[in-house]
Amino acid sequence: MASDKTTLDGLRIDRSADSAGGSRRWVWIAATVLILLLASGAFAWLRRPAGAEVRTAPAREKTGAAAGAVLNASGYVTARRQATVSSKITGKVKDVLVEEGMVIREGQVLAHLDDVTATKQLALAESQLESQRRALAETQVRIKEAEINRQRQRRLREEGVGTQADLDAADANADSLKARLEQARQEVTVGERTIALRRQDIDDAVIRAPFSGVAVSKDAQPGEMISPVSAGGGFTRTGICTLVDMKSLEIEVDVNESYINRVKPGQKAVATLDAYPDWQIPARVIMPVPTADRQKATVKVRLGFEELDPRILPDMGVKVAFLDESQAPGASGAGAAPAKPAVTVPKTAVRKDGERDVVFVVKDGQVERRAVGLGPAAGDEVTVLSGVSGGEQVVIEGPADLKDGAKVSVKPAASGTQ
Repeated sequence: MASDKTTLDGLRIDRSADSAGGSRRWVWIAATVLILLLASGAFAWLRRPAGAEVRTAPAREKTGAAAGAVLNASGYVTARRQATVSSKITGKVKDVLVEEGMVIREGQVLAHLDDVTATKQLALAESQLESQRRALAETQVRIKEAEINRQRQRRLREEGVGTQADLDAADANADSLKARLEQARQEVTVGERTIALRRQDIDDAVIRAPFSGVAVSKDAQPGEMISPVSAGGGFTRTGICTLVDMKSLEIEVDVNESYINRVKPGQKAVATLDAYPDWQIPARVIMPVPTADRQKATVKVRLGFEELDPRILPDMGVKVAFLDESQAPGASGAGAAPAKPAVTVPKTAVRKDGERDVVFVVKDGQVERRAVGLGPAAGDEVTVLSGVSGGEQVVIEGPADLKDGAKVSVKPAASGTQ
């Protein structure tokens, strides 16, 4: 029986090894599932929707005199006294004595025209005048002779020797010579005036500066034809140079007719040249031009510089801030409150949401929608009266369906932009 028990024990299945192996399989399965879950989570995180790409620009805070502006406008520097200097006659340019940038004095010679023909005409007129003067002298001598003959014929007639016909002929000859003398005197006067005209022709061949200024362009070269009127197509010049009186520089800006009531003659202003954005130039309103442009709905306003500077050049772009007298430089007193800093943003940052103006401000990777109050615009910028502070980043380029609280990523500024 012992032998049979051993045999039966050898036929029994040992399940302890299977139990240990099953446990290990479940561990591997759980680990595999966990790894798959982590991988899918990482993949989903990497494939998550990215925030909308936007470009931003800072809201700029303006301090100083321009911050208290009641109106902003843009325009150009213009010269009140500017001329393209031409000639009074048509002729060929002999030489040009001016170059761009030269400082010119009033009366200075700018160019000479060919005066050969005018010189010969003057010589001819002088010869004709000399001949007329000699004819006048001859007539005067013949008048003396005619007077002597008339006296003789009168005595002979009184003595009864001469005839009445001889006396009448002597009288007629003397009177005729007197009339011829007057004609000769008139011819001498005509000759003298002809000479003055020919001398003026020669003088007109010399082109002089009508006023002092700076030559900004040279418009003709020696050998070209010049004329006070356009003639001969593009082969005839109408000017020697363009002269600008730098003492007459002023500003012309276009103001929207809706705001023209804020501009008054003598009102103080601050001008800023596009070429020198950090240089504020005191200016004063000369006068609004009393007419409106119906196409642009604007009124032109002239302003004068308080003090001129060599850096100010014609046709420069300029922005003008019209000041409230209580906030103008030099205003003082207990009632003169300091000017509140003005904030400006690019016009592209402002969007319409129904009847309201809004901007989107970027903070911590999200956008915040803000309703803003707008003031006057100047160039590509608009003044924000409320809703945005200086230094905050506003969206200037992004999706049209941008919503409040949306996540965004800021694109780098385009090359060449600030």
